[in-house]
Amino acid sequence: MAVFAEINESNIVVRVIVVADEYDSDVAGSAWCADFFGGGTWVRTAEDGSIRANYAGPGHTYDSVNDVFIEPKPYPSWTLDTERYKWQSPVARPDGGSLLSWDEDTLGWVSDI
Repeated sequence: MAVFAEINESNIVVRVIVVADEYDSDVAGSAWCADFFGGGTWVRTAEDGSIRANYAGPGHTYDSVNDVFIEPKPYPSWTLDTERYKWQSPVARPDGGSLLSWDEDTLGWVSDI
């Protein structure tokens, strides 16, 4: 099974579909998707992030220069780690705090309990 993301003119993922194993290459799968759905741009993705840095989802951006999918930016203060293509908070998340959330007003992690 292979998974492909449809990309719009703004390089935003609009949907993600699964195709049969026989279309598991970038070329064959994108061609099949374009034929079946009537055009569009289709890019392969992998659930484990093993290709194109991240698993594509609706609303994600496809960076064609670096050939990666990038999740939507979660907070204005966060920056993109361009080695892993993951968003990073300006303050590292404390270890052992499983019930923490980011507070953009204070630019820090706060307890949810």
